[in-house]
Amino acid sequence: MVSGTYAAALIGWREAVGDIYRTVRATHARNPEAAWRRFRRERDELYARHPCSALDEEERRRFAGFRNFPYDPELCFVAQIDYEVAEERLATPISEGTLPYRRVGIVRFAYRGRPQALGLYWLDIYGGGLWLPVADQTNGETSYGGGRYLYDTAKGANLGLGADGRRLLLDFNFLYPPSCALNARWVCPLSPPENRLPFRVEAGEMSPAVHAERVPLRAI
Repeated sequence: MVSGTYAAALIGWREAVGDIYRTVRATHARNPEAAWRRFRRERDELYARHPCSALDEEERRRFAGFRNFPYDPELCFVAQIDYEVAEERLATPISEGTLPYRRVGIVRFAYRGRPQALGLYWLDIYGGGLWLPVADQTNGETSYGGGRYLYDTAKGANLGLGADGRRLLLDFNFLYPPSCALNARWVCPLSPPENRLPFRVEAGEMSPAVHAERVPLRAI
C-alpha cells in the first residue's frame, strides 16, 4: 500500500520534473546548449535531494552529479512524425512481466545525409503518455546497455511537440537512462530492437558505471 507521505512526495517529484522540462521548452530555441546546461544542473539537484530519487539515501549524500557527453549541436533535430504506420497494442518484456504499449507513429530524421527512424510509442500506464526510447552503438560501453529515454511524457519528460502534432524536438543531448540503471529495485521498459540507431550517439547522460567511482550504484 502506498502511504500518504509517499504519494505526496511522488506528486512533488512529477511536478518538479515537469517544471524542469517547461523551462527547457521555453528556452531551447534561443540557446539549446544553455537550456541543456540548466537541465543538467536541475536534474542533478533533483536526484541529490528528493526522496523519490532512484538513488538511495546514502547514494544521495555522496552524489556528485551525473556525467554527460559534451553538448553536440549536430545531434539536435526537428523530426517529422509519420502517423500512417501506427500499430495495434504490443507488449515489451521487462524483468517482472510485460509492459503494454502501442506504436503511434514513426519519428523520421536524417543524420549525416542518411535517413533514420525511431518508433514513437504510447504507454498504457500512468494514464498514458508518449514514450520515445533510443538505443545506439554506445549502449553497454559508455551509455546504459538497455538504451536511454528522450520522451516519457507520463512522467513529465517532454522536450516539445510541434503545434501541428507532426514535429518533434529530437535533441539527443537530453537522453537519460531509465531508473533501473540507477537502482535494481526499479523495473523499467527497455528500448525495443527497432529503436536501435546504427551509429554512436555520443550525447546525453553516460552509463552509471562511468560515474560509479563517486556513486557506488548497484549492479544492473
